[in-house]
Amino acid sequence: MKHLTFLQITKLQKAYGVSGMQESINTGQCWKMEGSTGRFAMSCLETGACMLPLQPKYDYYGNRVPSRNDLKQGTKGTFLNSVRFWNQVLDGEMDAIEWLEETFGSVEFQQRY
Repeated sequence: MKHLTFLQITKLQKAYGVSGMQESINTGQCWKMEGSTGRFAMSCLETGACMLPLQPKYDYYGNRVPSRNDLKQGTKGTFLNSVRFWNQVLDGEMDAIEWLEETFGSVEFQQRY
């Protein structure tokens, strides 16, 4: 596994159309919108396409959303989880690429976020 930097992951997110969702997670906005948006953000964190920010955020109800450094290394939402996912993309693993295309490939999604 290659050790990707934060900057490299950010560039990959932009190239694959994921940067809008990452920004929504970074600002905490996705946790204050309708439920489907938060569930979609969680899916992005689970796969590793996105990661939590360095500072915790709060959802619509005031619940604390942890930072990526609050979590066990390699679990969903962490930097290491994103490194794993983006390494799969760079290695051409079809599951990761298909997930990206299905999830972020639609014009409707890119206009929404």
